[in-house]
Order: sequence, then structure tokens, then C-alpha cells
Amino acid sequence: MMKRWRLPLALTVCIALSGCSWFGSDDEIKPNALVEFEADRTVEKLWSVSAGAGVEQGYPGLSPAIEGDRIFAVDAEGLVSAFDRHTGEVLWRTELNTVIVGGTGAGYESVVVTARDGVLITLDAVTGKERWRTDVRAEVASVPQLSENLVVVQAINGKVRAYGRETGEHRWTYNAQIPKLTLRGTSSPIVFADATFAGFANGKLVALDNETGREIWALRVALAKGRSELERMIDIDGSALLVDRMLYVPSYQGRLVAIDPFSARIIWAEDISSFRSLASGFGNIYVSEVDDAVQAIDRSSSASVWRQPSLAHREISAPVTTASEVIVADFEGYLHVMSQLDGRFVARYQFDSSGVSGDMLVVDDILYVLSNDGTLAALTLK
Repeated sequence: MMKRWRLPLALTVCIALSGCSWFGSDDEIKPNALVEFEADRTVEKLWSVSAGAGVEQGYPGLSPAIEGDRIFAVDAEGLVSAFDRHTGEVLWRTELNTVIVGGTGAGYESVVVTARDGVLITLDAVTGKERWRTDVRAEVASVPQLSENLVVVQAINGKVRAYGRETGEHRWTYNAQIPKLTLRGTSSPIVFADATFAGFANGKLVALDNETGREIWALRVALAKGRSELERMIDIDGSALLVDRMLYVPSYQGRLVAIDPFSARIIWAEDISSFRSLASGFGNIYVSEVDDAVQAIDRSSSASVWRQPSLAHREISAPVTTASEVIVADFEGYLHVMSQLDGRFVARYQFDSSGVSGDMLVVDDILYVLSNDGTLAALTLK
């Protein structure tokens, strides 16, 4: 029987609060059947390799990371692996012997992961040797982020902590007041040389000074609406995207907004609900909506360019873009390839039946995908 790795997050909260039953009952929400179409492109596998045991059920997918010619992946049991991203050759493997729940961060010859018990671990990207570890004092379910001087993590309790990249010395902590009712997980912060941007379950996006952790500005992205607690629940779980000096921020039961980070102004806002990260291309922002439709939004005007609703309830991933396509994966491991121009399907490929829930990566038009069962592959479109 096919494994279902995650419920849609809003339904997870519903079950936790009220005991309502969705799967395995007459009220089960069934995924849309795959639509037929004439393929214009084909997907070719360049290489695939085992990256361990995969993701722990009930947790967000474990996304890989790329730095230079290396790609890094971690499994739930604490196996960290480095591969040549061109060939799939194993460069090193390191056993951490701890449960990993966040994705893999990489940069400046460092690889960073977080354990379920709140421990942050940094490895040398060339050798796999452990450099340092420290206790974050809370679970981190998002991907650690790096700058030249810092490693920044965002915990599920609303705290953002910064550590010295080379030494692991604690630099600062920012504490956001978050509501009791939130989605499972958090967004990953965006870290630059001078500032870090982080979104929270209270619907706010903040800019933080990297020297002190001081709040530079805060903007409310999502606004609570409705009568019940579930209807009023908002969250920023998808990471913000910076394109041409503009920040684009998704939110659950909130809005998709464009923010000028230099003036701290909201340029436009559209009522679109998403808990996934964004992609860009062809002058558009691409978003995987909460109902698993994919929509293209014009970056300048916020007008809807196209919307592809055929993947409803297929638990799709965050989108990624190649030169002319936008791609999402689903719970059955299908990769759905759409034209950036009009959203029509141009290819489909079943990568791994265990499904894909972590973010995919594209570098030099090569797609890198890590399945829920731990298979890492490089794919290309022909």
C-alpha cells in the first residue's frame, strides 16, 4: 500500500484538535487523478544514489543542499552524505547517530543540520568531519542558513538564533511571540551579509540586524479572518524569496505579498494561501497553493498569469523552475512539468513512489530531487 507521508497541514491541526477523520473514511479527500496530455518534453535521469533511510514520517521533507560541485543530503537517522553533483559519486558519509528533522544547509565549506533534540551540528563540507555542535534549546524543523560569519536557525518556538559559523559561539537570539495554534514546522530565514529576514506563525515578517539581532522593521503579512480558531489560524511556513531587490512572502490563510525590504513597504498583496516556498521566472512568482493548485503571479502587477488546478489534493511540493518550465512533485513521486508561459503540462515522470515532500533544487538546468525514502537523483529535460 502506498505510504502517505503527510496530511495537508491544516488537516493535521484539525485532527489534533477535534479528532475529525479524513483518510480511511467516507469523507476522505481523494487526490485528483492524473490528467492525460501530449508530452512535449521528456525527463532523463542522469544519476541516482541512496542518501540513507529518508525522512521520518510526520515531519517535513529533508531538502538537499548544493555548494559548488557538491550536493549534500541527510536522512532521519543522522547519516549525512556528500556527492559529486555531476556524477553522483559518493565523496564522504558521516554518521551522527541522532534523529534529524530539519533539512541540510550548506555554504562557505560548511554543512549544517539540526537534530530533533535541538542540537545544531556543523561539518566540514570537504571532509565530512564534525567541526562543532551546540544546543539550540528547541526543535528546529527548517533548514539552517549560513552567511560568511553566521549560522542562523529558526526554531518552532518562535526563536531565531545566530551562531558564529567557524566557532559555534552564540551571537544573539530574537524571540517572536507566536500563537498556540500553528502549522507544523517553520519557514527558513533568509540570511545576507548585514540582515536576516524571518517569517513567523503570528503572520509577521521581520528584518534583523546580523550584528546584534535587533529588529530593524516588522511587517504583518497575514491577517487572521473568520470566527473559529481554525479559520483564524495564520502562519508563514514557506520561505520568502528575494528577486531583483524585492521580497516575496507566502502565508497560510493569509496573503502573498511583495515587500520592498529597503523601505519596509508592502508593494502589493493578494489573497493566496500557501505553506510552501516560492519560485520565480519569466517575470512571474510561482506558488503552490494550499489546495495544491499551481499559480503564476506577475511580479510587477500581482495579476494572475495562469492557474493550474489539475493537481488538487496531490500534496505537491514547492515549485522550482528551469529555463522555461516550472516543476512540482507530489505524494506519489510524480514530477509534473509545466510551461512557465501558460501552465500547460509538458512532461510527467514518476521518480520514486515513496513521494517527494522536501524542496527540490535546480542548478544549471539540472533538477536534483530527494525522495521520502532517501533516493537522491539528478534529472534533466530533453
